[in-house]
Amino acid sequence: MTVRVRIAPSPTGNLHIGTARTAVFNWLFARHHDGQFILRIEDTDVERSRPEYTDNILEGLRWLGLTWDEGPFFQTERLEMYKQAVKTLLDKGLAYRCYTTAEELEALREAQKARGEAPRYDNRHRNLSPEQEAAFTSEGRSFVIRFKIDDDREIVWNDLVRDKMLWRGNDLGGDMVIARAAADDIGVALYNFAVVIDDIDMQITHVIRGEDHIANTAKQILIYEAFGAKVPEFAHTPLILNQEGRKLSKRDGVTSIFDFKQMGFTSEALVNYMTLLGWSPPDSTQELFTLEEAAKVFGFERVNKAGAKFDWAKLDWINSQYIHNMPVDKLTDFVIPFWEEAGYQLTGGRDRPWLEQLVTLIGPSLTRLTDAVSISQLFFVDTVEFSEEAQAQLKQEGSAATLKWIVDALDNQQLTEASAQELIKQVVKEQNVKKGLVMRSLRAGLTGDLHGPDLIQSWLLLNKIGLDKRRLLQAV
Repeated sequence: MTVRVRIAPSPTGNLHIGTARTAVFNWLFARHHDGQFILRIEDTDVERSRPEYTDNILEGLRWLGLTWDEGPFFQTERLEMYKQAVKTLLDKGLAYRCYTTAEELEALREAQKARGEAPRYDNRHRNLSPEQEAAFTSEGRSFVIRFKIDDDREIVWNDLVRDKMLWRGNDLGGDMVIARAAADDIGVALYNFAVVIDDIDMQITHVIRGEDHIANTAKQILIYEAFGAKVPEFAHTPLILNQEGRKLSKRDGVTSIFDFKQMGFTSEALVNYMTLLGWSPPDSTQELFTLEEAAKVFGFERVNKAGAKFDWAKLDWINSQYIHNMPVDKLTDFVIPFWEEAGYQLTGGRDRPWLEQLVTLIGPSLTRLTDAVSISQLFFVDTVEFSEEAQAQLKQEGSAATLKWIVDALDNQQLTEASAQELIKQVVKEQNVKKGLVMRSLRAGLTGDLHGPDLIQSWLLLNKIGLDKRRLLQAV
């Protein structure tokens, strides 16, 4: 058997981390078994589906490195197939036309609520005669198609994550609507029906999705059986939770995958972290790995049943590791868009070698790519504001004379690390001051602070774009 799995997002919103994590698990399982990963867009909710959401989903999966083998397939291009499948169930007597109005359904729910009962359809139109159907039609009523569910039926499956699962037919809310209302034809198929028809047609062997689909699974198994199709294996993965143990939502500052990109996370770090949300590798000490490395050891025996809490600190740490181990040219490519978005002018001597030297300097201090904006700001402005510590340093005896001596000695020369160190030695000797005073005063004058990246490398960068003398004169 060739393993075939699918990810089937609905384009009613941007690619969310929950859907993306499900895609990661599907991709890992497929690659582990040399199988196929299929992309299907479930866009039958025409009112809420948007092309821009579809684009966001496709771009997000590509950014994460989750390449698919087949698709994308769109459900709106498969409506006739669903309609024929509904007709098959009608012909078999496994489905029927239900003419119950919205008002009648509301009255039923209110009566059940008054009795303290769970809401469920009472199957009142399951056995209508042709004459009764004709009477409803003459009243101008539309109909939905309902699938018959035996209340006494037990639905059992062995979940790859949750082991034995058992549901009873009387827990499923009565006969299930499988096609929307229509006046004289079969309406658009609903999710629980269309997804089964797609999975049968695409020969899906394993359905891997969030635990919030467990109730759907019981219904869908009955539809597989109605068509005499092989029921796939199911794996219901834990939900992603916030720190309070509730399902992660927009209120937690998380929306689309591209929000993480804008926050300065790399795709490699994010997909690495998502892999750890509910799964642990055999080597529990290993926390950094590529998708390909994870796929070699991925299995559902190491997927947790409990929800996975989202940990921003852990994601930040993983991201920092990828940044710190990234080649400088690649990291420069990643940082440049954030500088441009901040309005920094990458001109005035700031050529590619200069930018890479700056990235080399600030790289070890980055946790997120966005940190490059604040850390490197002093290299993109003509003047700096002096912190209280810097001002106090510049007022110390000998500080101004020391900086004035350095300005005069510079004489517009292009510094090297060796010549910069030599200047510091000379000023210490000529001005008869301690090296610590020189270094602190130099840092205060060049950067406006007493803390920051390596002083000599910062000085060399500012010297190359002609800002060091200007800063030091300002400090004096």
